[in-house]
Amino acid sequence: MIDISVLYCGLETPSTPHRYGRQITQIDPPDHQRMRQARSAKERRPIVVWNLTRTCNLRCQHCYTNSENKRYTGELDTAECKAVLDDLAAFKVPAVLFSGGEPLTRPDLFDLAKHARAQGLHVVLSTNGTLIDRAAAENLKAHEFSYVGISLDSAFAEVHDKFRGMKGAFDKTMRGFRHCVDAGQKVGLRLTLTPETCENLDAIFDLIEREGINRACFYHLCPAGRGESLGTLRPEQSRAAMDTIFERTRSLNQGGRRVEILAVDNHCDEPTSTSRCSNKGTSAPGKSARCSSGTAAVLHSSGVGIANIDFFGNVHADQFSMFRSFGNVRQRAVLRDLDRHDQSGDRITEGTPRPAHRRCANCRFKSMCGGALRARAEVVNGDPRRRPRLLPDRRRDRRRSRSPSPDSV
Repeated sequence: MIDISVLYCGLETPSTPHRYGRQITQIDPPDHQRMRQARSAKERRPIVVWNLTRTCNLRCQHCYTNSENKRYTGELDTAECKAVLDDLAAFKVPAVLFSGGEPLTRPDLFDLAKHARAQGLHVVLSTNGTLIDRAAAENLKAHEFSYVGISLDSAFAEVHDKFRGMKGAFDKTMRGFRHCVDAGQKVGLRLTLTPETCENLDAIFDLIEREGINRACFYHLCPAGRGESLGTLRPEQSRAAMDTIFERTRSLNQGGRRVEILAVDNHCDEPTSTSRCSNKGTSAPGKSARCSSGTAAVLHSSGVGIANIDFFGNVHADQFSMFRSFGNVRQRAVLRDLDRHDQSGDRITEGTPRPAHRRCANCRFKSMCGGALRARAEVVNGDPRRRPRLLPDRRRDRRRSRSPSPDSV
């Protein structure tokens, strides 16, 4: 996860201490939005993405868990979830992100959030937004969710509804945004970059400004689950999309809007940010260089800076790597017991990039990029150390033979 607002524009955010090891001096966020700062490798803990349920009221084209609107057996119950939250608090993780499926389909969500906050945990919600009415938005605010991330695939209803598999999803999602804004709940937009969604990014930024949205995360597609059938961006499309994101982020912040813009799951976005700062003489190139060198968040991503617990309690390096589990929280406190690992199961040392082959191994930006998202390489061609380069038809065949369906996890 690359914070473009910080690296490119010098903005301070509540997560700056955790992500870049710098104390914030320009802002004073409420306690429930503050993230702890790891002062050494020994103190570093992963943000935990927790798929509380696989049930979802939508059927999105890019869903990495193949979720549907039905009940799934074997999910952790309320008591088990609270015990896991106790373990995570004892382990001092910086944040817990409740995800799904659709986490708002769990009737005990707010009970779990209350328990998490009582343990001092930083709580985040990832949702499709369609179930957020006024009462839910006020509940999110009352239960001190530090941030609510709502997925939106387009500023145009027909594109979003097609991706979400439900007519009218766009209108329901926009109501969810507005209810959060009206309740004073910090809310962000989450968009996955695909050939269809990257064509209207200017309209997305116009919507962010118009609706008073606090934050936006742009995810590079990892072709897992139903997302394996979607086409990935060509390099020129990806570059054009990132150019738009960088320039609109700069425009927002120069216009006095404190909007956090992040790029996720393509770690070469960080050297791109540093290069743009150097070439264009922005106000924050020094800050970008200091943030990037030595504390690059990408070096501490899957299995180190982030971890995943799935709906059945299995622990993974990240939410795209459900084909490999390090244990189950029903049997033991897995995260506390584990030494830090990367996605391939190799030990990783603070500041040391993951092993990589071929072009990645010799890239001059490897110390900053860290070899990028290894889950993408593994689900595409079965080898976490090789960059994805197979043709689409061969790639799908290799994925099917490599990755079991979520039903078998």
